[in-house]
Formats: sequence, C-alpha cells, structure tokens
Amino acid sequence: MDDLPISDFAESSENQLDPLYYVHNFLRLCDSVERQYADLLSTGELDFLRCLQNLPQAPLCLYVRLVSRVGPLFRLSKLSYKECGEIEPAAQALATAGVLQWLTKLEVDQVGQLFTRSELYSIYARRLPQLGSQVSKADLLLLVEALELEPEDHWQLIHEVTGDAILEPLGGGIITLLELLFFGNRRQGLTDFVLSDLGVASYYPYSIDRENRFFISREAVDEYVACGDLSNSHYEWTAVRDPETLLELARLLLQIQFEFPASEHRWYRLCNRVARDLERAKELDQALAVYRRSQLHPARERLVRVLEAQGEWQQALDHCESIRREPWCEDELDAVSRIYPRLCKKINRPTPPRRQDHFEELRLTVAPSVSSVELAAAAALRDTWSQVHYVENSLMNLLFALAFWEQIFAPVPGVFSNPYQRGPRDINEQGFLVRRRLEIEARFTSLKRLNLQEELLAAYRKFYGYQCSGVNWKWLPESLVAEAGRCIPSQHLLAIWRRVVFDPGENRRGFPDLIAFGDQPGAYTMIEVKGPGDKLQESQKRWLRFFQQQNIPAAVAQVTWSDD
Repeated sequence: MDDLPISDFAESSENQLDPLYYVHNFLRLCDSVERQYADLLSTGELDFLRCLQNLPQAPLCLYVRLVSRVGPLFRLSKLSYKECGEIEPAAQALATAGVLQWLTKLEVDQVGQLFTRSELYSIYARRLPQLGSQVSKADLLLLVEALELEPEDHWQLIHEVTGDAILEPLGGGIITLLELLFFGNRRQGLTDFVLSDLGVASYYPYSIDRENRFFISREAVDEYVACGDLSNSHYEWTAVRDPETLLELARLLLQIQFEFPASEHRWYRLCNRVARDLERAKELDQALAVYRRSQLHPARERLVRVLEAQGEWQQALDHCESIRREPWCEDELDAVSRIYPRLCKKINRPTPPRRQDHFEELRLTVAPSVSSVELAAAAALRDTWSQVHYVENSLMNLLFALAFWEQIFAPVPGVFSNPYQRGPRDINEQGFLVRRRLEIEARFTSLKRLNLQEELLAAYRKFYGYQCSGVNWKWLPESLVAEAGRCIPSQHLLAIWRRVVFDPGENRRGFPDLIAFGDQPGAYTMIEVKGPGDKLQESQKRWLRFFQQQNIPAAVAQVTWSDD
C-alpha cells in the first residue's frame, strides 16, 4: 500500500487526521524495520511481516486497529471503524491470512474482561436460577467459576445468548518486537504514532544504516529484553518489599555481565534503583557493590554518601576528589560541592570557603500584568534597551543546535533507531560528549575562526523547519538569530556552548527569561525575572554563576507590582 503524500495527510483548512494515517504509520514502521533489521528476524517473523504488508486495505486497517488497542480479545459486535467497512469480512480475511483467530473456547477471566455485569447475568441466568439481579460483577464471576464449566461451554453459552463472535489478532509478540526495533525502547508503541510526528513534521535526513543501528545483533535484542524483565522484577518488588527478594535481585545484578551497548543505559539505571533500595533497607555493603557496577549518575554520588554513612570518610573524600577532577554531570558536581566540606571537617582537613552567591540585581516596579511577569518586565526594560525579547531557553538552545547541527545528527552507532527522531537518543545523557568528542572539538576549533553571525544565519536557512530536540522554530525568527549574532561576542557564545555540551540534558535549561540588545556589538544582557515570592532554581543559579566567571552580562530582575 503506497504512502499518501504529506499534503494528503490533513485537510489544510481544519488540520484533521486522514482516516488512514495510522495504517501509513504502521507501514512506515514495517518498512523501516525491514530495511535495518531484516537480518535479525527469523524466517517466521519475516513471513509474518510481509504478510501484513501485503494485506488489502480493509483487513490491514482492522488489524492495526486491534493491535493498537488493549486486548487481546475483542467482540465482533463492538467493533466499528468506518474505514474498515463491514468488520466480519475484514476479520475473516485476516483469519484466512493467518493473522487472526476466531475463538471457540473462553476461560472465566476472559469472559469477565469481555462482558459487563448485566450481560453476564443474562448469559448465565439459566445455569444460576437463584441468582439475584443485584449481585456484583466480582461475585457473579465467582459463581460462574464455581460452575466448573469447560472453556467450550462458556463460549457456547455466550454464542447462544448473544450471537456474538470473539476474535483475537495473532502475532502480538512479533508486533512488540517490531516496535522495539523501530523505537529502540519498550515505552513506545503504535499508539505513539501521531500525525504531527510522522505526517506533517520534517525530520532531518540523518543516516540510518545497519552499521550504526541500535541493536547490532539478535543477541543484543535478547539482552535488552532480559534487562527489561529484570526491571519488571524490581517494579514488582516495590509492591511487596520483601528483603530477601531485593537481595536476590542484587545478587543477579552482580553476577550478570552485559555485553551490548543497547543495554548499557537501562542496565546502569536499574543498578542505581536497586542500590538505592538497598540503602534504604540498610544493606549498605550490597548497595556499595551495586553502585560500583553502575557508570551512570547518581551512582558515584550515592557511593560517597554510603561511605560517609559507614564512617569511611577518607574513602569518601577520595571519591569526591575523583569526581571533581572528572565529573559526569552538573548534578554530580553540585552534590560533591556540598559533601566535600563536610568530609574535610570530619578528618580535620582545611575546608574550602562556603560559596556565597551575589548576582547583579535590577529592581523593577511595574503595573500588574494580565499576561506574565516576564512580559511585564520586558516592557519596562524597553526604555533602557533597543530590543528586549522573552526567550527563556529557546534562543540559546537554537543557537547551540545551529552551531553543532552536524555533530548532533552525526552517524554515531546506536543513537538513531528510525527516521522520525528529533535528535539522537543520547542528547540528554552524560555520554553525549564522550561519543562525539573528536567531532565536537574539531567544530569548536573551526568556530573560533569563523564569523559566528554569518555561520548561524547560514545554518538557520539550511536547517529551518527540521525537527530538533529543544528547538521551536515558531518563536525564533531569523532576525532574532541575526541580532544575537551581532550583539553577543563570539567568546561568550563559545563558552556557553562549551558548558552545554558537557551536560546537554541539564545545561539546555535554566537560561534567563529575557535577552536585551543594545545598539552596539557587545551591548546585551540576559535577565532572569522573578516576581514577588519567586526564588531562583538551581539550574538558573548554575548559569548565573557561570556567567559571572566568564564575564558574561546577566542580572536578576526583582519585580514588584505598583499600586496603580
């Protein structure tokens, strides 16, 4: 079935979904998986995939509808989709193709999922003649179970009383596998396919090939799923809180050796969660062992805290110094800055002076605003500056993306799973810089020699409209990029970008609300606006401290409302 052109996906006047958008998206998923991962699929999986791709429109619509819904069983009488036409012939075509089955056996729990209390009352009234009409559904199902009927008998009763047919789409496990290969995670599925992502939005044509795919082998897929199963075991443990089960899960984590990059991040995340629960259970030695297996924040921070709790102050201090030399992220640095002086005191070492923040402040008194305190402050500052824009994180995120677009979308192994991503999967991870260090350093070197205003404007025109993590083109006209390139000195932009690439997940937020431009190059300032009672967030403080260190103009505007 051919894809519709983008212009056909929505009615331009009302921007409504095309009735078949979900089918086109599903076929995109199938085609993408086949191109990247056909060599990882079994013969049976490939045959099933191609069977779906070759289905006529109406049966395919029905199949995708069913596997996108909570099931796995459905009543024929409850299905109605205009684009599928008559449901029974479409369902029969699926059964003939071997991707759907008609059920003739039902267990009691399946009956309970499919029918309401009143329907169950009608179905089983003859078998339970003394049944009261006010009995609850749960009690009614207990009575039905006590009848000890065979699964065939339940279906026969239902068919006789309701005339309904029960159907079940097949291949759910294969669909789950296709979704995993396409999205590269187990969180997303067919219900995540929306028009704005796959039909209308434009995605940068980054490289997707077998050499750089997320899963490098079927063993990597199996390992990823096994890690997910362990995560499920931990989630189930949170409901019972059995100490022995937690210790057994910790022993498993310490024994298993994961081999493939696809599992790395979720494996470390699970280690951190389990170790934190071991901490809470006062199993500190086990917690330390599991934290040492993790290479993801906050493993090292928590390890320091556990050592401190055990009185191993010198060991804890040694780990703090290691973190300060090679930090993973901003949160880790902040945590160590708080812990380090405390540990120094405990072993009688000189303590570093306590940090005191003193940010430049502006005092603004403005009339109460019906929109926002930021817009009210911007209006008040226009008496002082030629231009004042309310940008929050959007402008600096755009400038960073424009400067490092090719590096963000570089063909790094494992970061792109499908053609519909706004950025690499590691854009917010601590490994972002590590995986691209050579390319990013080369880019910094070239940017130092370039006219940044010209470079940013050229990139804006080249990449405008493409989806990119953290970029919202709608609120960022070319004129704003030109003004930023004219007023902000190159050394300031390079310093800001250097900090962003260290920890993109954290450092792409916390920028001041406003940016003000003057008439001359270099005349600008960034302004964080705080209304009455508002306080600076930690991410905002980090940027303000950095601006002070780099002599980048920034201030905090403390706003009070006038009595007018």
